[in-house]
Amino acid sequence: MIDRNLAPVLKQAARHYPAMLVSGPRQSGKTTLCQATFPDLPYVTLEPLDLRESAMRDPRGFIAEVRAGAIIDEVQHAPDLLSYLQEEVDRDPAPGRFVLTGSQHFGLTAQVAQSLAGRCAVFTLLPPSLDELQRFPAPPADLLATLWTGAYPRIHDRGIPAARWLADYLATYVQRDVRAVLNIGDLLSFTDFIRLCAGRSAQEINLSALGGDAGVSHNTARQWLSVLEAGYLVQRLPAWHTNLRRQVVKAPKLHFIDSGLACRLLDIREPEQLRHHPLRGALFESWVAAEVLKRQVHAGLSPRLYHYRESRGLEVDLLFDDRGRRLAIEAKSGATVAQDFFAPLERLRAVLPELGAGVVYGGEAVHRRHDMKAVPWNRIDALLEDDQ
Repeated sequence: MIDRNLAPVLKQAARHYPAMLVSGPRQSGKTTLCQATFPDLPYVTLEPLDLRESAMRDPRGFIAEVRAGAIIDEVQHAPDLLSYLQEEVDRDPAPGRFVLTGSQHFGLTAQVAQSLAGRCAVFTLLPPSLDELQRFPAPPADLLATLWTGAYPRIHDRGIPAARWLADYLATYVQRDVRAVLNIGDLLSFTDFIRLCAGRSAQEINLSALGGDAGVSHNTARQWLSVLEAGYLVQRLPAWHTNLRRQVVKAPKLHFIDSGLACRLLDIREPEQLRHHPLRGALFESWVAAEVLKRQVHAGLSPRLYHYRESRGLEVDLLFDDRGRRLAIEAKSGATVAQDFFAPLERLRAVLPELGAGVVYGGEAVHRRHDMKAVPWNRIDALLEDDQ
């Protein structure tokens, strides 16, 4: 067990809200975090079928049993409980009573918003960020190992071979979570679709092309991509656009949240394969985007992350918007800083001069150019915090 960055945020929320929801992908550490953060609350899980059915048959009876407060795990299995929980917290709005977890937000967040609006603080826990990973006894030693292994905590906590664990994780995701929300007759086609998405990580989304390659319609590709997003496998980065430029391309960009999962889908069997792999740069860009996303959600903030591209050729990988502060980031997997790393940032700052800007790259030393700098991949926080 390592300390998670979300823990103090949860403790603070528990002083004000009667209920909290922690959602996120399976195996991101939600249960461990909640039990460690609130050790005095009893723990109940709705994963076993008998307990789930009992709670659904007699929701008032279930709520009565946990009236003093509890951690209720996997609440997405019994979403109707939220209406009865609303009645209970209205009766007694004492803060910090209920901590709910959900492994997927297929309608769960909307259900919470409807039933527990104003009564429940909502948070997301993703697999550990780089600074959290470094709290494990034996974190990945270098960039290639970090990208290939990914960040799911059980791999690092128990020393499970990443390739084996990630293969099992994908099988469980497809067999259980996807079937729970979609009537997909051909799971093999859906698995192929996930692999195609991994090959398009860090690219703009073209649903017609993606559906065509997968052998499904545009609408099916849209639906399946939404399922991947709801299951926290991918994030869609909207395009940054203002009225300053009328030729800004507004297509969203696709990023896999866990680089290890993407490597597994791409059949990259060992870290060294990444050294000369044609998708290393894309995987690194997605890793940087995921690190920024984790920084935001693990601080209890709503994600505010974008990309920028103009039809005339200017592209910037990431724009980070945090409480009025903006930072443009270029992600470069190479270990040597080249002068052209800074060129897109300089051009963008000519349009948006208030931007902070910097490069995250695959090397080991900090390099400066005027008021911008390139920071090593394992010092990404130094760039993100520099403009505070």
